[in-house]
Amino acid sequence: MTERLIIVDHVLFVVEDFPASRRLYTAALAPLGIEELNEEPNCISYGREDLDDFSICEGSPITVAAHVAFDAADRAQVDAFFEAALAAGATTRGEPGVWTQYSDRYYGAFVNDLHGNNVEAVFHSPVPITDAPERHGVP
Repeated sequence: MTERLIIVDHVLFVVEDFPASRRLYTAALAPLGIEELNEEPNCISYGREDLDDFSICEGSPITVAAHVAFDAADRAQVDAFFEAALAAGATTRGEPGVWTQYSDRYYGAFVNDLHGNNVEAVFHSPVPITDAPERHGVP
């Protein structure tokens, strides 16, 4: 498997309803092992091992039409991300499955956050995945 190097240090989305967005992201990212790290008034950073890679802050103008993909350790984490995000107010953009236009090893799920941003969890399998639904199109 290819070693993946970090090329983006962090991402910040500006949100309108901070409490609702915080509930969504905290719930959706928990299955991926991503937790709340640093908090300031109307701003929260998320990450693993004290590395705050993603933040949401209340403000204006809000972030819309952006895409962010979070790394998952396995397919179960992708599925759990999808279910948790929907339960917390996200809407379906692309159900969990193998997105063959990217690779036969690309297992992902996509949701729209409260502002229509495309939020994804993805697992890059070391071997082709043949026992999951194939998904097509651009989520």
